[in-house]
Amino acid sequence: MAKKQQKTNVMRVLDAAKISYNEYTFDGEYTSGVEIAREMGQPVERVFKTLVTVGKSGQHYVFMVPVAEELDLKKAAKAVGEKSIAMVKSKELLPLTGYIHGGCSPIGMKKQFPTAIHETAAQYETIFFSGGRIGFQVEVAPDDLFKVVRVETADLIVV
Repeated sequence: MAKKQQKTNVMRVLDAAKISYNEYTFDGEYTSGVEIAREMGQPVERVFKTLVTVGKSGQHYVFMVPVAEELDLKKAAKAVGEKSIAMVKSKELLPLTGYIHGGCSPIGMKKQFPTAIHETAAQYETIFFSGGRIGFQVEVAPDDLFKVVRVETADLIVV
């Protein structure tokens, strides 16, 4: 008999909002979101990574971009009205968000930060992103993500 998946904050938030989602778990070591996309048999354009940043003002921001892409810090800063932004250091991630590097999700953070997703997310019926721990992904409709996290869309990637 399969072991029941322990609920993550992501699952609790989605369940409470009565939002339908699919969950995917992986055993083994994956060093990138691209590898996870391949493991799921999904195009890398539909699998998003969650990146936490800090602006020159000291405010924190969350950005979601396809796993094969790089966040353009200048575009990201412009999208949130900052002069500049920088990535949060890995050691600061857990106390700030409640998540560790590789398991960070835009849903269920300790505090909700302004969040932006790359504009291509709207092209897909569903997208994939971390379910709140390493080796765990959720598949959710972008519109449903927008119901539980206030998300803006913007051009955020390096071209």
